[in-house]
Amino acid sequence: MTINILFIGDVIGKPGLDMIETWLPSLEKKYRADIIIANGENADDGKGFTEKQGNVFFKLGIKAVTGGNHTWDKHQSQEYLKKEKRSLRPLNYPKGSYGNGYIIVDTPKGKVGVISLQGRSFMSPIDCPFRTAEWVLAKIAQETKVIFIDFHAEATAEKLALANFIDGKASVLVGTHTHIQTADERIFPLGLGYITDVGMTGPYDSIIGMKTEAALNRFLFQTPQKYITATDDVHLCGFYAKVDVETGATVEVERIMLPEFDKQKS
Repeated sequence: MTINILFIGDVIGKPGLDMIETWLPSLEKKYRADIIIANGENADDGKGFTEKQGNVFFKLGIKAVTGGNHTWDKHQSQEYLKKEKRSLRPLNYPKGSYGNGYIIVDTPKGKVGVISLQGRSFMSPIDCPFRTAEWVLAKIAQETKVIFIDFHAEATAEKLALANFIDGKASVLVGTHTHIQTADERIFPLGLGYITDVGMTGPYDSIIGMKTEAALNRFLFQTPQKYITATDDVHLCGFYAKVDVETGATVEVERIMLPEFDKQKS
């Protein structure tokens, strides 16, 4: 028996939320998804995640929302993370940080462990994601072999290093954070389904989701600029994995982008 996992990459503000409301029902049907997971750290106007966005995600049937370095950007998220176990923050933040870093979800085909982790290269010097993964994978393996990880990290080398470190111990590792989808989806030798970055679900007439002028001025003038979420040319990025329930090994993966980019000039 296999279990079908559908993951939606970094959801950016209202454009991203509208996109998943439009496309998720058909994607769920197409991939016969047994569990849907999404990264929501940018769902509140491009930065942060609160109860308001959580209600949208869970109403659509998403079972777990993973986080990242922007999870706490809205102050309302502090209390929300204390009470909503399905909304995750990276597990390897220091002890005492609000919220859960992993959850075990019941599905009709069995349990699925969902873990949120964050990298350290070019990011905050938090606890080691490798050692954190090591102990939590051993813990979850006592209940299920089907384990999904969202590794929110900047460096491709760090993502590949973690993939090699946990191959055979987890079912799927997807990268998030850069907002740029990579074309390297594959299955590692011991059964780990992998992609370096799923990409963002949001406006692509932008610089990684931010209105172009403000983002460009950051580089031109090296001064702070107000973050304004863009609105146009919205796409959905995701990842599908079929996992063997008995072994925990991934047997099929697919990268998703809807709609595809226009590759011909009209």
